[in-house]
Amino acid sequence: MSIVRVGISGAAGRMGKRLIAMAIQDNDLELTAALDAPSHPAIGQDAGNYAGEGSCNLPITGELATELDAIIDFSVPAGAQRAIEVCQSKKIPLVMATTGLSDVQEDMVRKASNEIPIVWAPSMSATVNLTMKLAGIAGRTLKDSDADVEIIERHHRFKEDSPSGTALRFGQIIADEMGITKHQHGREGRPGARPHNEIGYHAVRTGDNPGEHTMIFGLLGETIELTVRASNRDCYAAGALAAAKFVVKQKPGIYDMFDVLGLND
Repeated sequence: MSIVRVGISGAAGRMGKRLIAMAIQDNDLELTAALDAPSHPAIGQDAGNYAGEGSCNLPITGELATELDAIIDFSVPAGAQRAIEVCQSKKIPLVMATTGLSDVQEDMVRKASNEIPIVWAPSMSATVNLTMKLAGIAGRTLKDSDADVEIIERHHRFKEDSPSGTALRFGQIIADEMGITKHQHGREGRPGARPHNEIGYHAVRTGDNPGEHTMIFGLLGETIELTVRASNRDCYAAGALAAAKFVVKQKPGIYDMFDVLGLND
């Protein structure tokens, strides 16, 4: 496989640092651009030093000024919008890992996919996506049972969107399999007996938790729970880098981590 020249959008963030560090260590990748908002105080710093990997002679910049094969966006919605616009205008394949996009920004992703290949997923983790596959199987199997479905997700105190995009994706997969139409975000007061035709979401924000999700299928007399948790951010970075290697080989369109991992077979 030829070397993939990759750029990181959101390079100065927590995920950006891990992406930089792991891209530097990956023999199949060449870190070609480290991008962040022009006003960020990290602009001009050596990307490798900033990520704790030692100098790589590549500064963090606010504008893309070099050719590359793919961009990974792991930033914030405003940064994601800039990445979409740059990739579409320069015909660069994109890995979109940022969550919390507005409806307008999501529509931008879909329109850009007519011109470039995009891997778009709420979680880049291999185990999260495997658990999504298992959640779909569970939902399909329990469709005609009396199972109540609840999703509990935990993340660090700095996460801005709630519930997580991953939790919402878990819920949509299960809802599609079980024919559930209502999505309930939290409960308080006296809402009465739990309606059967809903999925409940509960978001916990504590400390530096990198992410965990539990899907509960509760029946009368028995319960099954699927839990996936990360102990650090490297699983998300590894998945995003794998997605970059995948996306450069694809035609324009939208792909997800099931495609990257071969879980659609």
